[in-house]
Amino acid sequence: MGSFAHQELATISPSNQSPKYFAKAGASDNRKSTCLRGLRWYILGLIFVVTCINYVDRSSIGLLFTHFGPDLGITRAQYGWVGAVLLLAYTISQSVSGRVYDRFGARQGFTLSVIVWCLAAMAHSAITGVMSFATASFFLGLGEAGNWPGAAKVIAEWFPQRERALGMAVFNGGASMGGVIGPLLVATLLDPLLGWRKTFFVVGAVGFVWLAAWLAIYHPLATHPRVCPKERQYISDGQITSNSEPAPSLRVLLACKQTWAILGARFIVDPIWWLYILWLPTYLRDVHHLSLKDIGAFSWAPYLCAAIGSLFGGWLAGRLIASGRSVNTARKFVVGTAACLMPFGILAAHVKETSAALICISVVLFGFQMWISNVQTLPSDFFSNSAVGTVAGMGGTAAGISSLFFNLCTGWIVTHFGYGFVLTLAGLLAPVGALFLFFLAGPIERLNLKTEPI
Repeated sequence: MGSFAHQELATISPSNQSPKYFAKAGASDNRKSTCLRGLRWYILGLIFVVTCINYVDRSSIGLLFTHFGPDLGITRAQYGWVGAVLLLAYTISQSVSGRVYDRFGARQGFTLSVIVWCLAAMAHSAITGVMSFATASFFLGLGEAGNWPGAAKVIAEWFPQRERALGMAVFNGGASMGGVIGPLLVATLLDPLLGWRKTFFVVGAVGFVWLAAWLAIYHPLATHPRVCPKERQYISDGQITSNSEPAPSLRVLLACKQTWAILGARFIVDPIWWLYILWLPTYLRDVHHLSLKDIGAFSWAPYLCAAIGSLFGGWLAGRLIASGRSVNTARKFVVGTAACLMPFGILAAHVKETSAALICISVVLFGFQMWISNVQTLPSDFFSNSAVGTVAGMGGTAAGISSLFFNLCTGWIVTHFGYGFVLTLAGLLAPVGALFLFFLAGPIERLNLKTEPI
């Protein structure tokens, strides 16, 4: 993160700046006093926090289901269907949100996403049965999905290529930290103190505090009034494509094998993450007989390891690129290494001790976040910034489709065959996904595509 502070960068002359940047006479002198050094890291911090909130809201469902499920008479099979409804909305919203972010920008896109998912999270406080539960979860998935293509677009705009994997790692670390904070905040603090209904209301309302900060701080790079000239130049010099380059049409994007490589890799591997997000609390209760309080005390550990894996994967890719390795070599090395770690979930299916199972699951989630922090960077490696939200959104849709069906199957498989079969199956997915990605995508490098109107 401190690389910018050590760069000797040329100042940008006023003639190279947007007219909006000098709206008043003497704006250049005023800008020197008001610009915020390292602004991209503050913006990344906002993305980290909202992703953390996103996952606290999402993980609250699985945690509190162990409480309100029996109270409302909702069975495990019905919970599996509600999870599928959430994933259906999430899947639909990914591609739609990606296009919205590319069309209207991240400022408006995040505003819409946060309002929808926070209201839906708060609405869980009023559920009375499986239908109201499913309705609230549908809108939660509809809003939450926009976080991912939106974050990918912001990072592609505000970070040079050599820092993007680290930026994606920090962003994805927010998901992992949400998994850490969720059990501690929801299961061990809020639920015992307030009950599950008020807990849903409180965790949902937090997002509106973030939204106020977002609207106060975020503007696009080209028009931001507080970005320093040197930082703007540093980001621009490290971009592989202009932020104003026309976006390729959907037809052009879908004609690229690299697009399908990203979609296929996420289709194959992403169900691993959703399995543990939706089913880990229930697994710990059913197999290891933990109470909700004990689940809150122990289930945060795998997500802490996931956060570390995300940062490590981003750091490692950036380090390899900085040492002279190509982007192709760096990305494939990190993705391949991560794919070798995720089969540890197979061991979790066969150990008896709770601590041993949590260690194995921690390795899986460490590996998954290494994987995703680099795979989610691929749209910006291959395509122009104006297409990043679209490709990232389509990747999220592919991930959502497979996760939806995997989740539906999980409820049935757990009922008939137990958790061991599901964990073993999930452990085999990552190596298959890595091989698919490597063979179909070819070299990871910038594509020169003809552009057409969106």
